Amino acid sequence: MTTFPLLAVLLPFLAAFAGLLLSRLPRSRGPATEDLRAGAAGARANTRAAWIAVLPTAASAVLAIGLAWGPGFAFLNGEGATTSPPTGQTYGTIVTGGVPISLTLQADNLSGILGVLVTLVALAVQTYSVGYLKDDPRYPSYSAFISLFTSAMLLVVYAGDLLVLYVGWEIMGLCSYLLIGHWWEDRGNSRAAVKAFLVTRLGDVGFLFGIFVLGLAAGSFRVADVLAKVPEMSPATLVTATMLLLAGVAGKSAQVPLHTWLPDAMAGPTPISALIHAATMVAAGIFIVARLFPAFLAARPTLDVLAVIAALGMLGAALAALAQDDLKRVLAYSTVSQLAYMAGGLAAGSDTSAVFHLVTHGAFKALLFLCAGVVIHHVGSNLMSRMGGLRRELPVTFVATTIGFAALMGLPPASGFFSKDSLLVAMDGALTTGVLTDAAALLLYACALATVAVTGAYAARAWLRTFFGEATPAALPEPEPGTAHVVDGREAPRSMLVPVALLALPALLLGFAVEPHLALGVAATSVVLALLGAGAVYAFWRIDPGADPARLLGPFRVPCERAFYVDGLYAALFVRPVMVLARLVVSTDDRVVDGAVRGAGRSARGLSGALRFAQNGNVQLYVSGLLAGVLLIAVGAVMFT
Repeated sequence: MTTFPLLAVLLPFLAAFAGLLLSRLPRSRGPATEDLRAGAAGARANTRAAWIAVLPTAASAVLAIGLAWGPGFAFLNGEGATTSPPTGQTYGTIVTGGVPISLTLQADNLSGILGVLVTLVALAVQTYSVGYLKDDPRYPSYSAFISLFTSAMLLVVYAGDLLVLYVGWEIMGLCSYLLIGHWWEDRGNSRAAVKAFLVTRLGDVGFLFGIFVLGLAAGSFRVADVLAKVPEMSPATLVTATMLLLAGVAGKSAQVPLHTWLPDAMAGPTPISALIHAATMVAAGIFIVARLFPAFLAARPTLDVLAVIAALGMLGAALAALAQDDLKRVLAYSTVSQLAYMAGGLAAGSDTSAVFHLVTHGAFKALLFLCAGVVIHHVGSNLMSRMGGLRRELPVTFVATTIGFAALMGLPPASGFFSKDSLLVAMDGALTTGVLTDAAALLLYACALATVAVTGAYAARAWLRTFFGEATPAALPEPEPGTAHVVDGREAPRSMLVPVALLALPALLLGFAVEPHLALGVAATSVVLALLGAGAVYAFWRIDPGADPARLLGPFRVPCERAFYVDGLYAALFVRPVMVLARLVVSTDDRVVDGAVRGAGRSARGLSGALRFAQNGNVQLYVSGLLAGVLLIAVGAVMFT
């Protein structure tokens, strides 16, 4: 068991290595034409890449389940992250001349349950991608990057040292860039990948310095040593460290003000959206706060800041989701909102409720994205305005999506009901426990209740516009090379439907795996609010099924659709000034620096042109010049002697 964390991390890493280097070997041979040979070789390469990706991920999932079998759900039932001894070992120490780096991998209650989430969602995504990207010529590299992504997240989860954790943290950022920009031929996709990379890197700068502050204050980067030294650290040190860490959390978990990359990341293939939103990138920030929760609890100003960020993020993103026409962007803003719920639970002092919702959210959000992929695969468009009436054509997807939206809305008996209720109970308790200042606690709880109603509204809108009403057939353009959007008479390949069906089970039943801690008043209030939001959308939809129910927003629809112009604000405050400065630098370099170089060259050429008249090859001129020089010397000698 002590080597299980290492094996769980290494297996997907080796799969990535093998998928990049070995999937296209051996080269095709045969008497067929060049095109047929290339097509057959590509199909064989994709098949090999699928086996190389799926089998190690499945083995890693088995190891993660073995690690979590005993202590995993103990964390969610109220026991601490380290109530049972962690499983793992240290594989060496890097001497740095200062604080050493311990190469430690371990699994405790918290990392055990998160490891299961990561590996099972990654396995579902790898299996689903076999059908979704069946004919994609770059599928081998795609599957290899997913394996590397999985390995990096497992390294974050199982790391026993903060700097080892940071290695996985940064590899995830690289993999997100590579996978979001998978179809890089489209300029929009490549720009979305660059945006995700730059915005998350901005947060990671603060995250790294936060690690340095904690490690230097504790005299060690080992997680256990840092947490043990928290009571001895000064309030200033803890506030500084946690505020810096919060920058990285905001970047990776797409929280205000670094949330703008996540909706644009929908440019990548839909399975990647499921992986990023459910089990890897966005889960990492919440996991870090839960992992270092004692440090955050001791830094009360940081909790107030986290509460305000969560309050603004959950309600603002939910309103943005209500106005989007792109189904994937609806789910993207939903993820921002749900992650803000988790951040609010952490700010309210309950790490168990936040992690519980992280786990259930991983199940139902992965389900919703994979269902969206089936719909997009069938219709050939991301836009809900081109969908409608699909419940008869896609019966399995319809049932699974209904379960996913029920969990998202927090309706019983779906898993989201139990986890969201635990978060609302924690936020309600923060009004009296004094974990937060009164203003922050009141803002957090009020926004959380309002978000419940808006979540019910946007979930009902997406459900109705996708599966009900009349279909709106449209002549679709020929799909771009490499795209997975295929109009097909079938529902989906079996490799896509099986993960959808299997994910529907935890999305529906996972709440029963944990001892319920329901507060009937809070639970009833949340269900009523969700149904009120859904009912309002249904009423507008019944009036005119062909129109968008988002018209209930009235004059606020456009600001919500534009996500309150945050991207435009950033463009005005940062992007355009930087571009102006860049153009000024280019102009200065061209006119001053390069101008000086070019001016020196022109001066040398001008001087050489003047000298060229004397060096014209005329011997008489040379002799005349020599005599004139001798004469001048003689005259000078006579005059000055």
